[in-house]
Amino acid sequence: MPVIEQLSNFPANVVAIVCKGRVTKADYDAVLVPAVRDALEKHDKVRIYYEIAPDFSGFDPGAMWEDFRVGMEHLTRWERVALVTDVEWIKHTMQFFSFMMPGDMKAFPTTQADQARDWIVAQ
Repeated sequence: MPVIEQLSNFPANVVAIVCKGRVTKADYDAVLVPAVRDALEKHDKVRIYYEIAPDFSGFDPGAMWEDFRVGMEHLTRWERVALVTDVEWIKHTMQFFSFMMPGDMKAFPTTQADQARDWIVAQ
């Protein structure tokens, strides 16, 4: 089973993923990077739905770098980012970097995943 799973039933301009277990750079390269590239080829602005599953146990250093690199490489093309997590350090990291994001970023607790999904697709 993949550690990063791409979720279906989202509009084409939304890259929706859930991270489980321990995430590696290989996981990013296999799932997230191709999904982001595909969406960016088809849309000027892309939205990200990023869910951290309850069984998440962390990122390898290479995965953290890949996450940062992908985010910065296409910074001006992120329209909206929804982060669903109960992991405090991940929420704080997002808040720390949010000043660099031109689009909207919002963190949701896992109990509000449905609201996060509604927000990421809302006009």
